[in-house]
Amino acid sequence: MSKRKEFTGTVISNRMQKTIIVKVSRLAKHQKYSRTMRLINKFKAHDEKNSAQVGDVVKILETRPLSKDKRFRLVEIVKKSLLPHVEIKEEIPEIRRSKDKAKDKVEDKDKVDVKAQPEADAGKLEPRE
Repeated sequence: MSKRKEFTGTVISNRMQKTIIVKVSRLAKHQKYSRTMRLINKFKAHDEKNSAQVGDVVKILETRPLSKDKRFRLVEIVKKSLLPHVEIKEEIPEIRRSKDKAKDKVEDKDKVDVKAQPEADAGKLEPRE
């Protein structure tokens, strides 16, 4: 039995050469409040063959320091991802909430369109009724 730590997690990034980022989640109980919490750690792991893709479930093992942040190496790919690798090139615009839309509608009604009034009538004042 080795003293090295071994984790199973999901690959969330493989953009670096021979390096993957693995997300490992675990459940822990809060000491004071006894609430079960999901804790997430991200580890950089060495992938010599660049075989792991985003979404794969992998097993990583602690090893000597390979770089500033890299302390694990890929042991095996437990389960391959079913989805093809998708790369997002453009940022998705922020979706506005319905409350913001309602405020904008009220503001639009309050605005007065000066161009809609004829130029001849723009200088004249009408008496109040």
